[in-house]
Amino acid sequence: MQFFNENTIYFLVVDRFLNSDPSNDNCRNPEAFDAAQKDWCKYWGGDLAGVIDKLDYLKELGASALWLTPLFDQADGLVDVEGRGIAAYHGYWAKDFKRMDEHLVSNQEDIRVFASHDTILDRLAAAMHKRDMKLILDIVCNHSSPAHRPDDGGKVTKGELYDDGELLTSYENDTLGWYHRNGGVTDWNSAWQVENEELCGLADFNESKIGYRTYIKEAMKLWVDKGADGLRVDTVKHMPLWFWQEFVSDMLFHKPELFIFGEWFQGGANDPFSVHFANASGMGMLDFSLQNAIESCLAKNADGGFCCIEAVFKKDALFNNCHELVTFVDNHDMPRFLSVGGTPERLRLALGLIMTCRGTPCIYYGTEQYLHNDTNGGADPYNRPMMERWDATTPAFKLIKALAQVRKENLAVQRGSQRVKSASENIYAYTRVYLDNCCLAVFNKGPASEVTLENIELPDGVYTDVLTQSPARVSGGKIEKLRLEKDSLLVFSRAAAPSDGHTLIVTFMLNGFKTAWGQKIFVTGNCPELGNWDLDRAFPLEYINDNLWMEGLPLKHPPGASVAYKFIVKSPDGAVLYEDRPAHVRRLPPEGGLLLKHAWV
Repeated sequence: MQFFNENTIYFLVVDRFLNSDPSNDNCRNPEAFDAAQKDWCKYWGGDLAGVIDKLDYLKELGASALWLTPLFDQADGLVDVEGRGIAAYHGYWAKDFKRMDEHLVSNQEDIRVFASHDTILDRLAAAMHKRDMKLILDIVCNHSSPAHRPDDGGKVTKGELYDDGELLTSYENDTLGWYHRNGGVTDWNSAWQVENEELCGLADFNESKIGYRTYIKEAMKLWVDKGADGLRVDTVKHMPLWFWQEFVSDMLFHKPELFIFGEWFQGGANDPFSVHFANASGMGMLDFSLQNAIESCLAKNADGGFCCIEAVFKKDALFNNCHELVTFVDNHDMPRFLSVGGTPERLRLALGLIMTCRGTPCIYYGTEQYLHNDTNGGADPYNRPMMERWDATTPAFKLIKALAQVRKENLAVQRGSQRVKSASENIYAYTRVYLDNCCLAVFNKGPASEVTLENIELPDGVYTDVLTQSPARVSGGKIEKLRLEKDSLLVFSRAAAPSDGHTLIVTFMLNGFKTAWGQKIFVTGNCPELGNWDLDRAFPLEYINDNLWMEGLPLKHPPGASVAYKFIVKSPDGAVLYEDRPAHVRRLPPEGGLLLKHAWV
């Protein structure tokens, strides 16, 4: 699996999704559980059996990948934060990275998740893969737990860390030197403080210790071996880049097809440090810049309207691969769209945008049911209500379902270039284009109106909006007087026929050469599909943006074969520019997909 973009991710807070087994609610700390679901900082009972119970609902929604909050064994009891007790219901305060939290399992023997091949996690992974759904596990490498309330003996514990039940170290008695002891961050503009000091009182790991790195990487590989298809990595800005480069390399060496993306809070195209991280770390990244623009435009009616969103897309070439961004409208760290001024109609536009633009869309649990609580403006923890219903008839549900299918079928939505056709205060239109595939998305957040769109890459003919079934005619690359109702969107999709069953698809990806007008990039090499070094028969790549050319090529080859190739640039006048290096040589796998990433030399 080389591309994740055909998927629609569904992100759920396990404790707040479905309580399938009330017998595991109290576990060892009844004070940390609230059966009435009134104390937003305690466990409410959701568990992994509840996720299994609703897999068919999620499959119908179009969710082909599930991102679950961390499953690690959590710090017990309550933590003091400004005088009130908070439980680790969210999963980000681990004490044992090699055990599962007792609140999530029905059989308490499943806590020792790696001692058996028939735990609740094994059954979840099997049930998901049977439905062709992918499992994304949320992981934490930066920290363990904050300080607990004093126990009966008056002792305050912080950062106790275990290895399958065996105590390794703690913040108070850190004989291994696995924790930083630099206090909390006071200057958020200081990269050193952000990487080496504590976030919100959380015991901060000292990644310079090889013992810690070995422990955390071994633990994460064990979780991957349980059937994980992807990892969402928490708090990546709080650890140095070299650590993530080592970590990602080890994870991909262990499972090459693993999809990894990180949370650089408020990162994206508007944060140059996060852009560098995305380009150098080896993992994708959550796109906060786009989320902020969507919220500003569609929920808060900021000046500039859709131009705010287009300004983010114009920066896509800053990334080596903008398709590795994960897009979202809501998440667990910020108020939901409906709590900051958004309406159900505008939410429809926001969802339509992330479902049709570049990157991989992520739906926060309950968004399809308009789930929200506006207490304190909907800020944490009120952005984490208990899931209340599973209605497959809401407009948001039906929109996600329809557009998830478009994304699954249309390569232009998955990996194409994005070409704006109209961008103004109230109206926004773009096409996604890749080879013979095209998708046109049109948005209107103003009053009912008409718009004429030109230079549409769809062949002449009549097309049907996948959401409303209304028709539109393309003639000479133009759609005349397209009717747009108030707060509406239209999506027209043309997907080419799928590949005819070649055993290996090699995708060539090139960054770092900004072509002039008329220039095109090709691959030439030592096989017939690459022209056998004949430049007239070289394989053309597809323009995605100013920093990315890409295309997939079926290759027929004998077992164990290798391919040699180079990138060239052809100009309209016939001039040819070669990469200034010897040919790349790559051994080919027997089947499946192979993604070859390169920067121009």
